[in-house]
This record gives sequence, structure tokens and C-alpha cells, in this order.
Amino acid sequence: MARFLTVVIPTCNEEKNIANMAKAIREQYPAFHVLFMDDNSTDSSKKLIEDLHDPMVTFFTRDPHDRGLAASVLQGFVECGTDYFICMDCDFQHPISALGPMYEELEKGADLVVGTRVERRALGFIRWAGSWAFNVYCDLFLFVNHKPITEDIMSGLFGGRRMLWAPIITKHWNEMELTGWKVLLDMLKFGPSKVDIHKVYYRFGHRAEGESHIGPKVVITSFHQCGPLGKFLARVIAGLKDINYEQMYPEKEL
Repeated sequence: MARFLTVVIPTCNEEKNIANMAKAIREQYPAFHVLFMDDNSTDSSKKLIEDLHDPMVTFFTRDPHDRGLAASVLQGFVECGTDYFICMDCDFQHPISALGPMYEELEKGADLVVGTRVERRALGFIRWAGSWAFNVYCDLFLFVNHKPITEDIMSGLFGGRRMLWAPIITKHWNEMELTGWKVLLDMLKFGPSKVDIHKVYYRFGHRAEGESHIGPKVVITSFHQCGPLGKFLARVIAGLKDINYEQMYPEKEL
């Protein structure tokens, strides 16, 4: 029997993309719910979604004191209420055509399905090299800690079974990198050692409208997720980029 799925999309000031994204998903997948987890946008994003009058599309305004892309995504996984969830960006860089194959893998029994990028050099050499190096580092970190690894740990396109992942997220909420970007890394870090992971390959597209939120803090928060050595490297990178690490992480770390 087919089960229900929610596409969870974190947003912040995505008025140039949000309505088109909602309509594109609903047209191609009429049975899928769409949940925009909004990090307190100041533009017209909310009104654009409300004007669609689509009961399968929800705009969720989060607590302004609990901001962060990862927090938005993880809260969406817990609150979506459907059997499955899939996370994707709102800028059309993740192809909507990948949602169907990912849903099929979940129906086959996958605990986690990861959208895995091909031809990653299209990102640009520097970004590709950085992504590759960090992927290797994360694989080593997860392997040493007896956790499962996946081919594209940096992917922002992935899905899972809510009944498995919601209790894990709730239990480890305060330990997760809620202001970071690499949600998949934290899920594998805090999840069980044995997870049935499937892959769906896709080509990373170009952002349709608006500006990317990628910057040096993405690298810092990502390393910060990876144990004591990762925290040390995060401090080093913050120093090189002249970013106040103590302001990002005000609590003293031993």
C-alpha cells in the first residue's frame, strides 16, 4: 500500500522561488504534501503560499528565537506527520524529478534515501574540491564512530522514514548542529549503526532566482559537527576567515 510523503523545504526570503516550487511539486506529484519550514522571512513568501489556497501546501513560521537551517529541516521531519519525508532546497538546484524515484526507494524499504550528485565538478573546482575533501573527512569520522556512511554526505536532498528518525531527532535535538547546514551528517552521527541506505543519482542544477546562502560559516559549522578534531579545525578556519568563533559558539568547549 502506498504511504504518504511530505516534501520538507527550509526557506528564508524565497519569494522569487517559493510559489513556483510549490506549484511544480504539486503538479508533478499530486499526492505529496509540501511543508515550507520558514525561518521568519520578511518578504512576501507567506502570502504567496496562502494565495495558492492549496490544502496540501503548508507554510510553517518557526520560533524567531530558534533560527537555523538545520533546525528548520529537523523540526519539519518531526512535525510533518506522514510516513515519509524528503528534504530539498527551494531554489530548483535539486530536481523535482528526483522526488519520485526517492519515494519509490522508501517504498522498497529504505530507512534513508540520499540524493547523490553526479558530475560534481559543475559546482566549480574549488567548491568541488572542498566538498570532496570534507566528504572524505566525514566518512572517516563516521567510520571511527561505527556509524554508516554514504557517497554524498554533503547532499541536501534526502529522505527517510519518520517513525525511525523523529524519535532520534527529538532525543538528540540539543546535541545537533541546529544553526548548521549539513543535516544528513547529524542524522547519521546520532542514528543507529545499522541503517538501510539507498541512493538516487541526480544532476545538480543552477539556482533559479535569489542568492545562495553558502559562505565560510557553512564550512565552520560542518567541521564543528565532527568531534574534537573537527571543532579544532573549525576554530582554525574561523581564524583564517576572520570570523568570531566564540560568538558562533558562546559556550566554553573543553
